[in-house]
Amino acid sequence: MQHAVRSRGMIRTGPTPVPRPRTRRVTPLIDADALRVLHRAARALLDDLPGLTDRLVAVLQEQEPAYRAAVAGDPTGIWQEAHRSLRHSVASLIDPRGTRDAARRCTWRIGATRAEQGLPLDALLHAFRLGGSLVWQRLVEETSRTAPEDVRLLVHVAADVWNFVDEHCTLVADAYRQVEWQLSRRRENRARLLAAALLDGTSRIADVPEAARALDLPEHGRYVVVAVAGGHPAGCAAARAAAVPEGLRVHWHRGVEVDYGIVLADDGELPEMVPGPGTDRRPGRTAPGARIGVSSAVDGLAAVGDARRLADTALRICPDSGGTVRLAEHLPAALVVSGPALGRALAERVLGPLLRLEPADREVLLDTLTTWLECDGSAQRAGERLYCHRNTVLNRLRRCEQLTGRCLARPSDVVEISLALTAHRLLRD
Repeated sequence: MQHAVRSRGMIRTGPTPVPRPRTRRVTPLIDADALRVLHRAARALLDDLPGLTDRLVAVLQEQEPAYRAAVAGDPTGIWQEAHRSLRHSVASLIDPRGTRDAARRCTWRIGATRAEQGLPLDALLHAFRLGGSLVWQRLVEETSRTAPEDVRLLVHVAADVWNFVDEHCTLVADAYRQVEWQLSRRRENRARLLAAALLDGTSRIADVPEAARALDLPEHGRYVVVAVAGGHPAGCAAARAAAVPEGLRVHWHRGVEVDYGIVLADDGELPEMVPGPGTDRRPGRTAPGARIGVSSAVDGLAAVGDARRLADTALRICPDSGGTVRLAEHLPAALVVSGPALGRALAERVLGPLLRLEPADREVLLDTLTTWLECDGSAQRAGERLYCHRNTVLNRLRRCEQLTGRCLARPSDVVEISLALTAHRLLRD
């Protein structure tokens, strides 16, 4: 036990009463007798410590399922742990001051060890209470056997015995929770390292099964990576929630500038989100300022690094104002940004003369050419969007043909111009 059984006379508060010669003070004598009885019984328990340990282990097996499994797995270890704990506990009844620190260290080690082994905390606390109850029961039994008339004196030390049990229950719980927190942080850090290696494409094949367990994702399956960037942190959190529909298994990895979601998509596609009330229902819109890039699907966790690179490509295509880009829907643009040097060379070769015009004139022609392509080559629809007559659109297009040397009636030239416009828009920095 951790502290001396204190005389009740020592803990009184208030003024000291004036002694009366004819009044005999019996409380110190009662406390002294109680300590004598306690010490005598405790010494008997120490002499029979192996038997007391056997009894505790049997009670644990009978009443605590978690310990039943622990005893089946490591009977010697459980018995030795119970023996050490009981030895320190009973010794504390005899010499509390000299054994207090050793008893506390023993209890702390038990809490830390059981946390590392994953024994439930409730089971551990139950074991300590059962141990305290058994010690008290044996103290009473021993006193009843050797000096039945002294059993009543144990009442005066009962509070101290149970205070010891409560203190060590608190101590073992503190040790357990501290180690549990450390283990949780260690697991989180390990999971983060494993996820980072998967996303970087540097994970070893031998580490993939561990990564699957740490991220709670199957090793084999179809995966999509979602990259989220930009906007206020709260907006990014909303964007993450908006990017992955509820019900899908996802592990989010927070980066410095980009957050990545490793999403299990068994059918190889990330379902479109259904906008809720009050949300922006325009295609590709998310939280204000947030940008989302969605990769195409890959097979297995080992290929997540490839999916991350595809998600980054989709993110580079995403407008600065925000939105969602699914790579599978923007493959021509992905080709351009994947080879930025070639894209810039294409833009210069095809659009060079046009790009060297005065800014106002240049922007009008570029806007007209882009709008005409978006309207599937319809001058009428392009004029409606640009708020001008279709003939004005046609005149601007003819000028573009003259400057670029391309013919908009020739499909191969239209493809070249379209890619050049994409390169100019995405690679202008």
